[in-house]
Amino acid sequence: MDKLKDTLLRLDKFITDSSYRGYDPYDGLKSPLFKLPLLRSNKSLRFGFQQSVKRLPFNIRPLLSIPKGYNPVTLGLCLQGYLYMAQGMEQRAQSSVHSAQSMVNIGSTKHISDPEQGDYYLDKIKFLISELKNLISPGYSGACWGYDFPWEARYASIPAFQPNIVATGIITNALFKVYKICGNTDCAGLVKSAAQFVLHDLNRTYHGDNFIFSYSPFDHQQVLNASMKAVRILAQAYSVTGDETLKQEAFKAVSFVASKQRPDGSWPYSLASTGDWTDNYHTGYILECMDEYARLCNDERFNENIRKGYSFYRENFITDEGKPLFYAGKEWPVDCTAAAQSIITLCRFGDVETAEKVAMYTIRNMQSPEGGFYFRKYRYYTNKTIFMRWSNAWMMAALSELLFRISEL
Repeated sequence: MDKLKDTLLRLDKFITDSSYRGYDPYDGLKSPLFKLPLLRSNKSLRFGFQQSVKRLPFNIRPLLSIPKGYNPVTLGLCLQGYLYMAQGMEQRAQSSVHSAQSMVNIGSTKHISDPEQGDYYLDKIKFLISELKNLISPGYSGACWGYDFPWEARYASIPAFQPNIVATGIITNALFKVYKICGNTDCAGLVKSAAQFVLHDLNRTYHGDNFIFSYSPFDHQQVLNASMKAVRILAQAYSVTGDETLKQEAFKAVSFVASKQRPDGSWPYSLASTGDWTDNYHTGYILECMDEYARLCNDERFNENIRKGYSFYRENFITDEGKPLFYAGKEWPVDCTAAAQSIITLCRFGDVETAEKVAMYTIRNMQSPEGGFYFRKYRYYTNKTIFMRWSNAWMMAALSELLFRISEL
């Protein structure tokens, strides 16, 4: 535990000293070059440039005058991390009246924290909730969020700060955790509001009675993990409101994704001709969201899908030494988001021991001396670019949850 605590303290300092701002794998289009007429509108050039900047083994962003961004997803993941860290402190200070009084300010005295450091995390939680409220994308049916950069997907062009279900789902998940643990009514309201975004602003593709949600209001992509994040929002909002409509719509969408599971337990990324591949973290997202739906909606009909999916995940993405694989059966690369999601998925399904192995492997191989985490490790080199959302925020969320799970044992 001491190694995990030290890692988290160093990572927190790196993130805080950076004011939550940093580069992102997909921020290439923030370069002033893309204000020029030709580059502003040519999808092929924009997509190719974005991918090239992402894949370079060194960070060219300063040369391209790409500014560090303030990404709502970074804030959501850090919110999740600080919540677990505050909970972990509660385990060691059950009788702290001072921290109990501090917890009143975010909604409840149900959980209390260490008197010397409790306020530190509670203040961060309050700050991040406030910032996330300010960053809600305006003009939609409910609370929703996007990335701080414009980006080109294969089938859509999404402007900066325009919403997508992946960003919204990650942030709403953190807000729901704050509501469940602290009783924060503002967070409950945001979860309910996000469900309206899902129901009224996302597009649907029907297959019989069931359907899949789109990635954003601007496309009709059939991306399985993205639709499952919409399912999770509906299930979480159902647990807050008891509105059966939310549960019924969630069931139709999760039924669709369950029907696309392969015999070996895996899922493709999407139903597009270019999406027939399977990776670590997108599989982890599906499993996490499907399990959340099953628990919150008290629905056991997908238990076998979850069992088969987790069996595939555990056997194909985690080695005996705890190395998190990006693609099933392929040794390289090791990716920071995949590592973080491995820890979260393993914790959800009760394998804390293996989650700790993954954490230790990632800390040994991918944490910088300054405390941040590198992007990816390949066989012969490591891409040492430190991304705030992709690397640091995901590791903050994962390692803090692991530390809390260990403290519960």
